[in-house]
Amino acid sequence: MASIPGPVPYNSARPAAHPDIDSFKTEYHPNSGRPTSVETFSAFGHGHTQPKFDDREPWHPFASRADFEFASLTHKAALNKEQTDELLRLIQNIVDGHARLTFRSHNDVSKAWDTAATQLTPFEQHTISVDYKQDKLEFEVYTRSLWDWALDLLQEPLLAPHFPWTADRWWRIQSKLPNDGVPFAIILYADKTHLSSSGIVKGYPVIARCGNLPVNIRNTTGMGGGRVVGWLPIVPEDAEQSGKLSYTNIKRVVWHKAFLKLLELVIIFSKTGFAHHSDFNNIMRWLFPLILLLSADYEEQCVMALIRGTGSNCPCPICLVPTAKLSDHAATYPIRTVEDAQDCLKLYQEDCVAGEEALKEKSLRPVENSFWQVRHSNPHEIISQDPLHAFHGGLFGKHLWTEVKKLLENLGRSALKQVDDQFTAFPRWRNLNHFNSVTNISYSDGNKLQDISKVPQNVLTQEEDKAGYALLKCIASYLHIDMYISLDVHTESTIAAGEAEVLVFQKHMADYIIAARHTELGTKSWNFPKMHSPKHIFQDIREKGAARNFSTRPNEGCHRPLKRMYSLQTNRKEVAGQILKLDHKSFVSEMISGRIFHLDDLSELEDEDSEDSDTLDDDTFSGHVYLGSAQSPTTFADVEKENQSRRTFNRFRHKFTKFINEFLPSHNIPLPEGTVWLKPAAQDKLQEYRYLKVNYESTVDWKLATDYLRCNPSFHGHERYDCALIRTLNKDRNNKNIFVRILFIFKYMVGNKSLDLALVLPMDTPLGACRTVDRDLRLTRLHARPSASSEFVSLHSIIRGALLVPDFNNDGDFFLVDFVDPDMFLRSQRKLLF
Repeated sequence: MASIPGPVPYNSARPAAHPDIDSFKTEYHPNSGRPTSVETFSAFGHGHTQPKFDDREPWHPFASRADFEFASLTHKAALNKEQTDELLRLIQNIVDGHARLTFRSHNDVSKAWDTAATQLTPFEQHTISVDYKQDKLEFEVYTRSLWDWALDLLQEPLLAPHFPWTADRWWRIQSKLPNDGVPFAIILYADKTHLSSSGIVKGYPVIARCGNLPVNIRNTTGMGGGRVVGWLPIVPEDAEQSGKLSYTNIKRVVWHKAFLKLLELVIIFSKTGFAHHSDFNNIMRWLFPLILLLSADYEEQCVMALIRGTGSNCPCPICLVPTAKLSDHAATYPIRTVEDAQDCLKLYQEDCVAGEEALKEKSLRPVENSFWQVRHSNPHEIISQDPLHAFHGGLFGKHLWTEVKKLLENLGRSALKQVDDQFTAFPRWRNLNHFNSVTNISYSDGNKLQDISKVPQNVLTQEEDKAGYALLKCIASYLHIDMYISLDVHTESTIAAGEAEVLVFQKHMADYIIAARHTELGTKSWNFPKMHSPKHIFQDIREKGAARNFSTRPNEGCHRPLKRMYSLQTNRKEVAGQILKLDHKSFVSEMISGRIFHLDDLSELEDEDSEDSDTLDDDTFSGHVYLGSAQSPTTFADVEKENQSRRTFNRFRHKFTKFINEFLPSHNIPLPEGTVWLKPAAQDKLQEYRYLKVNYESTVDWKLATDYLRCNPSFHGHERYDCALIRTLNKDRNNKNIFVRILFIFKYMVGNKSLDLALVLPMDTPLGACRTVDRDLRLTRLHARPSASSEFVSLHSIIRGALLVPDFNNDGDFFLVDFVDPDMFLRSQRKLLF
């Protein structure tokens, strides 16, 4: 393992929003022995280069790279024995000696996998038993030793340089360890999933991630990413016992007994430490494993914390808030402690009646918690608020959005149709789901519900529906909270702003509840656990770093390959062992693929004769802009003819002539020799493009981000002309930033100089006094200039892309969707747009 740096508190860098401050200070824990470092803005923004790792045979123990690639392909394709043999026969008939392929049968491939699998920790099968009434119930548990999994990561040379962490809780834990002790942080996720399409067959995987690794490695499925480390038993439902307290308790006993099997070595080494020698830098470290985070939805959190859940006296797994106060974010209640839970359990074991009363008062279950045995792993501290389930699929999806649809139904079919039509007309944007209908579909996907929340609504007006208008204020506040939560880098000010917004949300909810009293929605209680989540989320960020550290999103994605394995590669009987063996192959394949990929990178660096390939749409690029989707060369005359029905192209060549003669001298670009006034001819050539990528510096983490913009009359059958924020240089605007719609992208040659240009329609018409609806819903309204007022700009004046949606009630007006990503949100909040 590398010289593991000490953790950095989330606020130690203290980066200010002011662009003049261009250095970042990183403070390391005293026990790390590392001095404070200061990085320049450019060095911090572009990250650190990865040390070279030169292993010329990373496919070992496969006999050759071709052997590994073939075995990996057959695994991913879920080929059976006959298909594998046939494919091998085909390859052997056409092989010409360019690669050394040693396989001759499916058995050869299986033996190679078996040999490779021995390099990593295998699964073990255990049997646990519990007493229930007069019966002894037995269950099978599959576990991969968490500590052996940790050693697999520590011994991987490519991962050795990457073991940092940040946030307050980590800092406190390291302070409690011996001076030479280093925390090895484990993040665990557990959730049941339906393996069969019918939902009858279920699985219960446990996924582990290493908290010491950076999030861009940790949250992947590749090397260093999430890995299935356990498969928990599912206690079958019993119609006769269902709902009984004793039967529910026995399910919790089974869960925690099974989890103990997974934690066995972690429990030991969390107390004694483990001496680990790194081959990477020849340093010995004293490692102390701990469970840093538990990533789960509310149902699993109740199991992990052993609380009684919804409807109990205190349904929060973190604090002792009463059920009737779940919507009150201003009040603070005592945090749960392990000692208190242990005392209640001890009382229950001594006096069942008195103990049950004590447990019931605090909504605890009479079960020993497996996490109590792991040092520095208090379950009430490591359980975190998950944005996917608590907010996107929960507070918004199951509650706020459900209320919106009910209010729309009350307004009638025309209101429902208007909303659906406006969702259809909503502009498309990369990584944003597009919807043609939303009011008659029940979405369960939290990602889709998150995108639905970002679409502005204009049907629930104050005149038509006062309760609906009050609800829109709640959603506007909710979106602000959600955006603050989504930031990948936090400062004191962003956390404080998020916490302040939680109280604003509470006030708007109180107003909505009053407004809805006289409607059929007035009977709804807003005291439910997910309504309480905003109370803890920002403290979680203080303690554990950005929310992506404890989000369930990366782990939910791991369910898909497990379902595919069940469907294509098992016999549908006793599937746990089969799936885990297949998953083990997948992990070995990812690990070796990562090494080969790294080796290929080194080879490309060393091959001086290699030719540059064409840049693909998803490739990285240097510089500020990249133009793609080139069309056939055209002329000024052709452009004017093809767009003669569009007023924005009126006097295209005349307007361009004026622009180019102002643009060239202002940018110190000389005119062709002997030319005083450049006058393009009708047959002069242009090179049109319909795709644009823009690199910009994110205001969130000061690193490079990219927008993907289209300027296309028929993009997948739809007209698409994206918008952008640009920096103007015209004197009449005093060098302000403005929003524009991109109408035409092209290159134009002046002598031997190629210019990247665009025809745009500015959105900077003065609006006058702010409208009440804009102020209430915190909307940024823009108004387009008349179509004939289009202008030419340099593409290098673009700051970044922008998503603008029409105000369907006011022709020519647009709203900025500042919730499209965290960077645009921060620019809006910090008044960096104009």
